[in-house]
This record gives sequence, structure tokens and C-alpha cells, in this order.
Amino acid sequence: MDAILEIRRAYDLARCGDYEDAKAIYLQILERDPGHFDTLTELGRLAWETGDRTTSLVAFSLAVQHHPENKIAHVQLANFFTDDGAWVVDDCALAVARHHYAAAILLDPEFVDAHQGMAWVMMQLGHPNTDHWIKGFVGHAIKTRRYLGIGAGIPLILLVSARGGNVPVRHWIDERIFEVTVVYADFFDPAEPLPPHRLVVNAIGDSDFAYEALVSAEKIVQTTTSPVINDPSLVRLTGREENATRIGRLDGVVTPRIIRKKSLSDFEADPTLTFPLLLRSPGFHGGKKFVRLEKRSQLNAFTSELIDGDLFVIEYLDARGPDGFWRKYRVMAIDGNLYPLHLAISADWKVHYFSSPMAENPEHRAEEQKFLQDMTGVLGPIAMAALADIAATIALDFCGIDFALAQDGRVLLFEANATMVIVPADPDPIWDYRRPKLDQALSAARAMVLQRL
Repeated sequence: MDAILEIRRAYDLARCGDYEDAKAIYLQILERDPGHFDTLTELGRLAWETGDRTTSLVAFSLAVQHHPENKIAHVQLANFFTDDGAWVVDDCALAVARHHYAAAILLDPEFVDAHQGMAWVMMQLGHPNTDHWIKGFVGHAIKTRRYLGIGAGIPLILLVSARGGNVPVRHWIDERIFEVTVVYADFFDPAEPLPPHRLVVNAIGDSDFAYEALVSAEKIVQTTTSPVINDPSLVRLTGREENATRIGRLDGVVTPRIIRKKSLSDFEADPTLTFPLLLRSPGFHGGKKFVRLEKRSQLNAFTSELIDGDLFVIEYLDARGPDGFWRKYRVMAIDGNLYPLHLAISADWKVHYFSSPMAENPEHRAEEQKFLQDMTGVLGPIAMAALADIAATIALDFCGIDFALAQDGRVLLFEANATMVIVPADPDPIWDYRRPKLDQALSAARAMVLQRL
């Protein structure tokens, strides 16, 4: 009983923003009872919500260690490995998550949360399983998230695709302000009434992968008179092929030629293709299922890295600078304004911020800092005008633009859509120069949500 009262006090402190005092109470309980399940669960959740991933992992792991027969413990730990607030979940994390979802299903074959997680993991591993989708989502298309605020929150509906392709929004939808109800658009019957809400945020961002979910989301938003952020009818137009065509018409923009093939054999049978080129399986981000072929004969070496289904064939735009490094800029378009987010510099053609060696190279960090502090000066007038035109063409409330600069100052477009995540910088002081612009973009996104009410 004492532990229950202490947990309630810690939870109330956390809701008031006293996170460290709340953590201290949880740790005091664990000193007396290292395996106290509710305390480990609440500590893990609080640490996750406040960005302390290490403590969160320890707490959820200890919950499984002390309570291996508890299905919730397994799902919590699995969820940790599948939801990192960004797009990229590596195969090792997927394997751990699969193990714990499977353990939960063994404990309770009808456990909805475990089937939902397992369905997504198996799809990411290239082994989709219809049974998990049915048990996880049919009849379970609505999920209420835990409200973290004091008093009544503002009811908000978050439209997502059960199969993925969603924009991570946890850093800019404050669950201390909003009572969030998640609606899985691809399993929700639009004839059914929506839960109470004052605002709808469409988090389905990948038109190429989640097109059917976006079509369902369009039907759903037609049933509400509340404001909608990132209208699904606009997101649906941001597929790679569509963008290459319509954005390629803009002045100051170079887009690659993109065609979609139905299979690897369909690709092999096309004699008109020129090399080098890029192959990409829809629905994967962070460099997964994405390869460069210098010649057709290389395909066999890469088949295991692709899904033998829909396939993008993308003209290769050489984005190397005079120094031989590849660069990828990211600019966010939020509520009609442009915000510099990052510059990744790499010796590899496949440039992503999380994998580029920015931490090891102070010269590259200095170049990124210059971009963040003087975006207009670094990019120049041609690129700045092009970025404004791209944002206006897409016309989303929240989206991002990934690109390089051509030698003549034009934008070499990689992608422009809603599938962009703003991830707070690592606490290491070497990233202090990044924090102001990251905070500015996040603040703009949070303000946009409030202003739509």
C-alpha cells in the first residue's frame, strides 16, 4: 500500500514537470523492492517520455527479468526497441522485439498489443503475417494514449497507418496538453463515429507505402468539422514519382527520373535503363532496402537487400562536392516557414545524419553550424527560392525537404514529404550548436498545433 501511494505521488509530480523528484521516488521504492513491477513500469515510461533512454531500457529489462510471466513486461520492452522516435529501427532491435512479442503471445495468444507489435516487426523483417494483423487490429482500430497533464486535456485524434509509414510526432504533440486518441485509418470504419476531438493530426506520411491508409484517412476527415493538420489528400500527392514530375517543373530544382517496377524481374526485363541507378523498396527509410547499381550485372549481389515487390528505379544524381564528400541538407517547412534542420556530410553516397561521421569531424560540424546559422547565405538565392516553391507546391502544414546543392546553385532534390522527424540532439556538448535550430523547429511545430484550435 505504501508503494502504491508513493507511485501515485511520483506520477503527480511528473505531471507537474518535477521529473527528477518523481524518478527519485521510484528509485527509493526499488531500493526496498528491486522487482516491484508497477514501479519499474512507471519509471520506464517516465524515463522514455523525458528522453532518458538508458534508464528506460534498464527499467523495462528489469521488469522482464523479475516477471518473465508478465505479458505486459514483454510488450513494454519490445515497444522500446521498435519505437525510437525516428524512422530507423535496425535488424538487431527488430530481433529483440520479435522475441518479446512472441513471449507475450505465448503467455496470452489473444493479447492485442503483442499482435499489433508483432505484425509490424514481421513486416519490417520481410515476413508479413496476416494472422497478426487480424488479431491486432480488426476491431481494435482505436487506442487511447496515456494523458500526462493536469486537469482536462484537449482531445486530439492522431491518424496513423497500422502498417507503418507514419511520421514520429511525439516530440511536437505534447501529451501534457493533449489527450491523444490514435485511430488506425486502414482498419477504421469511416461509417463509425470518431472519438471526441477538437483537432485531427494526420501522421500518415509515406504516400508510396501507406497509400491505401491515406485514402481511408481522407474518408475519415470528411466526417469531421474540426481542423486537420497535414490533410491526407495533400499527403497522398507526395509520392516519389509524383514529386519528381511536379517539383521537377519548378525553377531552380533538379529532380531524378523515377519509375516504379512491380518486381525485380520486371526491372531486369527493361532494356532501356541506364546506369548507374538507384533501387529502393517503398516503405523503408534510413538507407534500408536502398542500393546503387553501377551496372545491371550487379543486381544478383543486392537481391537480398531488397523486397521482391514494388521497386523504385531512380536516376542517380551525383551530389558529391569538389572535395569528394556527399552532402544532404534538410530544411523543414512548418506552417509556411522554412527552418534549417541539419547538414549531413559523408564519404558514402548514402547520406543520413545518424550514420554520417559528423561526430568525428569538427570541420564538417563547423560547416553544418554555418548552414544552421546562415541558411540563406550558404544556400544562395536560387536554392532559397526553389525551397520556398517546393514547400508551396506540397502545401503541407508539416513537411521536410532533403536535398543537395548543384554547382550552379540549384536544388538537387532527394525527397520532399511529411516523413521527416525532428530528433533532439544528443546531450554531448559538441552538439550544442545544433540545439537552437532544433528547438526552433520543434517550437514552431508545437505552436502550429495550438494555433489550429
